[in-house]
Amino acid sequence: MNKKKYTYKKSGVNIKAADNFVNFISTFSSKKKGKKKFSNIGGFGSVSDIPNHIKQPKIVACTDGVGTKIEIANTLNKFDTIGIDLVAMSVNDLIVQGAKPLLFLDYISINKIDLAKLKSIIKGIVSGCHQSMCELVGGETAEMPGTYEKGKFDIAGFAVGVVSKNKILSKNKIKKNDLILAIPSNGVHSNGFSLVRYLLNKKKINIKKNNFLKTELLKPTKIYVKEVLKLIDKNLINGCANITGGGLADNIKRVIPNNFVAEVDLNKIKPLKIFKWLNKNGISDKEMLKTFNCGVGFCLIIRPNKYESIKQYFTKEFKPYIIGKISTGKNKVKLNGSVNWN
Repeated sequence: MNKKKYTYKKSGVNIKAADNFVNFISTFSSKKKGKKKFSNIGGFGSVSDIPNHIKQPKIVACTDGVGTKIEIANTLNKFDTIGIDLVAMSVNDLIVQGAKPLLFLDYISINKIDLAKLKSIIKGIVSGCHQSMCELVGGETAEMPGTYEKGKFDIAGFAVGVVSKNKILSKNKIKKNDLILAIPSNGVHSNGFSLVRYLLNKKKINIKKNNFLKTELLKPTKIYVKEVLKLIDKNLINGCANITGGGLADNIKRVIPNNFVAEVDLNKIKPLKIFKWLNKNGISDKEMLKTFNCGVGFCLIIRPNKYESIKQYFTKEFKPYIIGKISTGKNKVKLNGSVNWN
């Protein structure tokens, strides 16, 4: 009689459930009519082509997660948007360099395989890849009992893009008197949620009973790939910045060359309702600007004569507007005025 009763499944890892999830991923996108099928999933690795029309191609790579926005998804038991967030956080960084996203991989670690939850997440990832015109080529799902509490998980993403050498958006393209444009965000995106959750906890706010917060806090991060790549192709922009953790000042200064200053007029920023709510409920002006995008999801730096041409590439909701200009100086970023939170 075989008395060896120890199995991987009894330890908390269900290989069959994981295999079923991989099979779901590999077949899900093929059911989307009119959309590109992702055919590389399931192997040990993926082989992808570099587009033939790219001259002197340079590879750009980015990785990111969605932070504690995951806990909002857990609280509301709604997981169909954080996959879009995951893709957005990497591809929005890629386009800052002028790169076109080519491929995306995901990593999901969870205490126990929950097919309904994982399928919902992967549907969002597939949607994000379609929105950013890149291919989901694979990933990893790790069942990790003992590492995560019951129902807990984390996700991370990795994106690779390509750009022609002469299309790279380097700092030296930015000049004095260039305009700084704000492209609106559609919400909090995927930064600052530890502060959001801290506020909700301190004020004992139940988001399950607050329809405004339920809607706003899980809005997926806006993906700016299609619009920005068109502008790059037309040579309409000199630089850009993805406004993520650290807010306007910390992100804009990353693309400003030495001896230049991005002068931002905070009076011109158009904060969304969710940011007005956060400010009204106890987060200071200074903390708002340091933590959140405050309604500015992405910034463009352009020559003044390009402004009218640029606006035509955006829908009304995300139409860029002027918030500042480039001048000479040492500080890289100067914030003037104050945001109108009323």
